[in-house]
Amino acid sequence: MCRSKKKLTTEVMEPNHKPRRSSPSSSTSRNSTKKLSFNDQSSSSSTTQNLISPNGSTQSFILNNLNNNNSQSWSSSHHSLSSLKGALSLFPEQQQPHIYNFQEIRLATQNFLKTPLSSSSTSTSWRCIIHGQNVIVIQRKLRRLMEPDVLIENVGMICKSHHSSLIPLKGASISGNYIYLVYEYIKGVNLCEALRNPRNPNFTILSNWGLRIQIASDIASGLDYIHHSTGLGLGFVHNHIKTTSIIVTEPSLNAKICHFGTAELCGETKGLKDPDSDEIGSEKGPELKKCGSKGLKFEGTRGYMAPEFQWTGMATVKSDVYAFGVVVLELISGKEAVKYEFDEESGGYVKVSVIDTATKATEDGGAGLRGWVDKRLKDSYPVDVAEKLIRVGLECVDNNPNNRPDMGRVAGRVSQMYLESKTWAEKFAPLNDFTISLGPR
Repeated sequence: MCRSKKKLTTEVMEPNHKPRRSSPSSSTSRNSTKKLSFNDQSSSSSTTQNLISPNGSTQSFILNNLNNNNSQSWSSSHHSLSSLKGALSLFPEQQQPHIYNFQEIRLATQNFLKTPLSSSSTSTSWRCIIHGQNVIVIQRKLRRLMEPDVLIENVGMICKSHHSSLIPLKGASISGNYIYLVYEYIKGVNLCEALRNPRNPNFTILSNWGLRIQIASDIASGLDYIHHSTGLGLGFVHNHIKTTSIIVTEPSLNAKICHFGTAELCGETKGLKDPDSDEIGSEKGPELKKCGSKGLKFEGTRGYMAPEFQWTGMATVKSDVYAFGVVVLELISGKEAVKYEFDEESGGYVKVSVIDTATKATEDGGAGLRGWVDKRLKDSYPVDVAEKLIRVGLECVDNNPNNRPDMGRVAGRVSQMYLESKTWAEKFAPLNDFTISLGPR
């Protein structure tokens, strides 16, 4: 068969990358937008998916049927097609993880030109339609290199984890040094905006105590599940707990935690790879270094980072507990985690932390605590329950991580406060003004 000597090339735009030349096989593929089928052996075209190879470079692994001529061009890869299929075969058909074709992500985001839902220095997200489903696609940079089969296994385990207080992960895709996480779209608003409406600071949809204690219970239950019941091992860490990462759903006004599994899949929690080493996914975790060291970089949000996390950059279940404590104090007071206020005496701005104001309020006693609670609740709340919840929040933000309680214990205590609040509401407040959720968590 005569082959043309003319080389076909096409320009392919990838996010945060310069245009690159794609291979003839990728430019002529007819099924580039089709969902990857792990058991489809009849397809004659080759669909490629970028995965991370053990030597730190990005290799393109062909996941569909590969003819002999094409396989020779990939002989230098450290992972053969058979070994990759072997990793996929670990999962039963009904439990296979959803590894999206990168072309699906590109099409859904209009080649990443679609207006982002949000954008920051560490991630960008888009609301899209993929396979007829409303989803959120989040782009994040990979922090740690891992074997393809390990990545696939982790995605599969996280996709199989379900809890009423977690937004489920639908699947993932990788291209270059970036991972694209696809989450189910949940209608609602983040907790930060629910507490502090940017257009009207005096208004909040969380206008009664019942809603706030319900949200605290939802978050505690979800975080307890992440730490103890995912099947991913004890000590699984979220690492992104903050008011902007919690969705208050419509119309029930329950709370759901976003970004479940993001830290693990992006390599933020353990096994950071030394760029000068060939070792991948070390189980020893990152070497403890001061945050100013050039050997370690990490992301965090001001006001939610535990003291030891600021020093080491190592996320743990205890740093999750600390962030939860900050969120609880925000829920009760309606105040921001950290803000800067003008000081007339010094003529400059001073840092005001919700932790510091809560600590001072507890030192001042009952009157101080009641004055610290969000005035938009109009003093209509069980004072004893509010005081206990404040003290739980302060226990969670203890400077010594060993003194912070386990999330299982915290979830139990908050659930008890939820029931006490329900009893209070039945006695002193209209029943239709208190939303409850007694379903299995």
